[in-house]
Amino acid sequence: MPDITQKQAEDIITEASQESQETQLTQDEAYSIFKALVAEVDKVIIGKHPEIILITSALLAGGHVLIEDVPGVGKTTLASALAKAAGLSFKRAQFTPDVMASDITGFNIYNRKTESFEFREGLVMCNLLLADEINRASPKTQSSLLEAMEESRVTVDGKTYTIPDPFMVIATQNPAGYVGTYPLPEAQLDRFMIKIAMGYPTLNEEIEIIDSRRENNPLADVKTVADVATIRGMRKHISSIKVDPKIYKYIATLVQVTRTHPLISLGASPRASVALMRISQAFAFTRGRSYVLPDDVAAVYTHTVAHRLILKQEAKLNRISARDILTELSRTVDVPYVTEREQKK
Repeated sequence: MPDITQKQAEDIITEASQESQETQLTQDEAYSIFKALVAEVDKVIIGKHPEIILITSALLAGGHVLIEDVPGVGKTTLASALAKAAGLSFKRAQFTPDVMASDITGFNIYNRKTESFEFREGLVMCNLLLADEINRASPKTQSSLLEAMEESRVTVDGKTYTIPDPFMVIATQNPAGYVGTYPLPEAQLDRFMIKIAMGYPTLNEEIEIIDSRRENNPLADVKTVADVATIRGMRKHISSIKVDPKIYKYIATLVQVTRTHPLISLGASPRASVALMRISQAFAFTRGRSYVLPDDVAAVYTHTVAHRLILKQEAKLNRISARDILTELSRTVDVPYVTEREQKK
């Protein structure tokens, strides 16, 4: 890429940020594109249809995803396939201790020929960023993603640059290897809309995986079925999914009860409530509805809230997980009864 001045870089990024083109879609059109998107990713990631639905829901809800699992189960391939199928620009950051914050956000460099500073964009200047093994980077590098994930912008030397829209971070980490890692702080974890695990495939699924890679990489067969404008249009459509006041109360109560449980030292924040509402809207859309039901909220509850909790030592000693506690709490909260007529109003 040829060198450009900082002024030119600012103009390019500003122009990109001002592009608000979005494809106007009906519910049927948006749902058809969603099914095509999932079908393309299913070609590559075998046996993980529920996880693909969740990650696609997070993309359409404007959220970020943390995948925690052992190496080799398809985390990187999943991110690559999703970006290709959705027609999004994709970058991968392999996080190691020597990766600097400026590698992520970008930096200014002085050009003696032009006697001016030139902005070199960082890895966040894309639609989908794969932060591979994020917990191996230093805390300073990890925190460089905070502004990008929350506000879709970065600040370099006092100047703010807007990240392309849409923007999504899919971060991965290995739960088995803790040597040389830096656990993500609570503020960083809170920025991820959902956290999931891929899990090992079954015997038959693994046989199918081996067979599909006998001659070539299935990623090459993934077709692009959407683009940036289409994803924007789908996001706008999902934001209009109806949420009844009773559902708002249900979501808020599910989050509030985490703050009083005796085994939880730090409960979920209001950001968790907002994330739970948005991912519930997207999940309702994946089920072909234009309104949210309590079942939608319950389906994504643990994925959205578990990673935001800090458990007391007593829970850890008794090997009680955050998911166990949330499952228990969900049974104590009254499920609202909302008729279909009420939801469609």
